[in-house]
Amino acid sequence: MLGTILLLLALAKPTCPSPAGAASRRAEALKRLLEVFGMEDPPPPPAHVKQPPQYMVDLFNTVANADGVTKNPDILEGNTVRSFLDKTHDEKMRFLFVLSSMAKNEKILTAELHLFRLWPRATDGPKRQHFCQVSVYQVLEKEPDAPGGKKLLAARLVSLQGSGWEVFAITQAVRDWTEDESSNQGLLVTVQGLGGSPLDPPPLQFASGRDHHESKKPMLVLFTDDGRRGASLPVAGFPDSPPQAPILPAEMSVPKLGAPRSTRSLDRLQPCQRHPLSVDFEEIGWSGWIISPRGYNAFHCKGSCPFPLGENMRPTNHATVQSIINALKLSEGVSSPCCVPDKLYSINLLYFDDDENVVLKQYDDMVAGSCGCH
Repeated sequence: MLGTILLLLALAKPTCPSPAGAASRRAEALKRLLEVFGMEDPPPPPAHVKQPPQYMVDLFNTVANADGVTKNPDILEGNTVRSFLDKTHDEKMRFLFVLSSMAKNEKILTAELHLFRLWPRATDGPKRQHFCQVSVYQVLEKEPDAPGGKKLLAARLVSLQGSGWEVFAITQAVRDWTEDESSNQGLLVTVQGLGGSPLDPPPLQFASGRDHHESKKPMLVLFTDDGRRGASLPVAGFPDSPPQAPILPAEMSVPKLGAPRSTRSLDRLQPCQRHPLSVDFEEIGWSGWIISPRGYNAFHCKGSCPFPLGENMRPTNHATVQSIINALKLSEGVSSPCCVPDKLYSINLLYFDDDENVVLKQYDDMVAGSCGCH
């Protein structure tokens, strides 16, 4: 996959004015690059300047380094996290989240309702409660108070002291909505006393989608997996300073078979090692919808695999045998082993989708972590 990306990036990089054939190749290259990222078309940039939810930004920074390369591969349950903001802007604690931008092949692993708890209202009298019961219902009918109009999803006691985010698991409701889009009547949240008694006015309020800051709006967060997994090489977290493939000493890179020297003798060729390869999303034309990172270093492998192959070139047994056969000319048409990635790392993109929802997606096999002779 990495070799394909290198070719696509070379084609996608803007150059001097070119004929229609080159423009067509660039368009095809960008199309293929979108396929690598699991998209048919690039999402349009948001119509207005829009701040991503702080939760999604914090999650990205926890999972990835500044270049988007995965530093903690065990945090995400799947490979995609989607956030949806409430579409009702209702003060009556009714919430509706439109899931039309979800891919059909995504498997929902966990769904969470994130509500920001505001500072409690001041109350008169000495008998102030310290907790209340918050319940989250899946709305089944237009009138949720009618018999059978709602189904309880989650309930717990919530402190009336302070403010902050409250998170409720609502996985089954979201699975119902994805199976039958017309069943999505939204959610209802109620606040009651400890014994289930009504509280009027309720001492606890959550931020609504209409009157509060963008960072405090009600949000649905989905953890999903789209089934796109790399299988060719190990995928792991990216260390802070990944080791480069060590350079062989000059005497080790000289063949000992009496081959005639040329002006470009093998002792002057660089041995197999990792080299930088910058991927700039602004150059490609994707900076409008990608939030983070602005680009990343994919690295690429280049160099010779001379006989004899040392351990520091991490050869496979097959590569060692191939190197010997090539060096001793025991069989015609056998080339020396190739310098290729022997470890690949994943990267993460934080971006706006077609509906301006913010998505965090992890892509496997995108960075050459080290190189070896294979």
